[in-house]
Amino acid sequence: MDFKKNQEVIIQIDDLGNNGEGIGHVDGYALFVKEALPGEKIRAGIMKCKKNYGFARLLEVLEPSDARVEPRCPVARPCGGCTLQHLSYEQQLAYKENKIRNCLERIGGVDFSKVEFLPILGMQEEEPWHYRNKAQFPVREQPDESGKMRPVAGFYAGHSHRVIPMTDCAIQTPVMRDILQKILAWMEQCRIPAYNEEKHIGLLRHIYIRTGYHTGEIMVCLVLHAPNIKKSGISQGAFDALVDNLTKIPGMASICLNFNPENTNVILGKKTKTLWGADTISDTIGDIRYRISPESFYQVNPLQTEKLYQTALDFADLKPGETVWDLYCGIGTISLFLAKQLGENGQVIGVEIVPEAIENAKENARLNGITNARFYAGAAEEVVPRLISPTGGEAAKADVVIVDPPRKGCHQTLLDTIALMAPQRIVYVSCDPATLARDVKILGEKGYEVQKCRGCDMFPMGGHVETVCLLSRKAPV
Repeated sequence: MDFKKNQEVIIQIDDLGNNGEGIGHVDGYALFVKEALPGEKIRAGIMKCKKNYGFARLLEVLEPSDARVEPRCPVARPCGGCTLQHLSYEQQLAYKENKIRNCLERIGGVDFSKVEFLPILGMQEEEPWHYRNKAQFPVREQPDESGKMRPVAGFYAGHSHRVIPMTDCAIQTPVMRDILQKILAWMEQCRIPAYNEEKHIGLLRHIYIRTGYHTGEIMVCLVLHAPNIKKSGISQGAFDALVDNLTKIPGMASICLNFNPENTNVILGKKTKTLWGADTISDTIGDIRYRISPESFYQVNPLQTEKLYQTALDFADLKPGETVWDLYCGIGTISLFLAKQLGENGQVIGVEIVPEAIENAKENARLNGITNARFYAGAAEEVVPRLISPTGGEAAKADVVIVDPPRKGCHQTLLDTIALMAPQRIVYVSCDPATLARDVKILGEKGYEVQKCRGCDMFPMGGHVETVCLLSRKAPV
């Protein structure tokens, strides 16, 4: 049967895809439908057709799943931020656990009869809402009910750059609502134009907010479509009014400007200027204190981060005096967590591609009085081979290697280098089960096998999941 755009079909949903979309079949043709759940019979309208599969929008749920719940957020459906608010939280956890297991079995060739697969770490006790400590809100101008153009902030609709206005997000820290409302009011009062992405005119591109969960410190960063403060055209009086408004919010610690004049989808530009307060804010994980800059990578869910890092620490099973390499170390979050366990004779060597993050990592080590951690800036696949060369300055010894790569996983060269270093244990922290599985298969060919695995739900209401895997060197046959 041939399908076409706008055609309506009745589908039985069988499964969930990688991003939480329902998957059903009509005459063998697969359709992906956002918000549909397994076990449901639905009416859907086809939006796009490929040769072997297509995409459809949910028009009506004819037979709902028992796991379907009412989304808490009024714009959950059009907003592209959350993809699973309509699914009960217990079933979200089951879905993510199954995704990890399926990827590792299907792509990684992992035999789970030989692996300790621990239950996923969820947020059942803490409530899986208002957990995010970072948000990036695009700013645009849209007509209000009377037709007057006004600045709005919110999130992009799924698969688009159309902004859905939203200042009261159900997964963001509640204080962000007050911050957004004050900035939007300031824009109107001082006539600050919002950025127009199509015409590349206007000024305020994004409102970028970070909060310290344990410290209560807040950072607000305005991303401007300008090369510097002088060419922004904003008067000193307008800046003074912004600072006066925002500093009324308890916990405000840093107000800064980031300059991004480029025609790009990248949010932050290369230059940041502090307008008021400190250049960084701080937060704690366990008993380690961290300084966080606008550019720093720092996990967005503080409560779950502690569980994630404790799992990595447990899997690493560190002994006093061991040498640990932490690759993709960011601002040293895992590195410093581990360094305290190693004693004076042990050491951690961290590598990260973002220079500002490495400076943060060094400062964080000083802040916590940790002297057995060293940090290097550069791509891990380039820096590590150089460091362990005869003239590189670091011994090739590695008792444990920790990797926490971006979604695309580890570079092949880095996996080759890790195998040459021959650590006894590799702890792989992953934000994508598919690339984790791919890399596990490669490491398996190099003499390592998965011993333990555990998921951690860092992103309730979304489709992503973090995973920690312990790989050990295979015993000689």
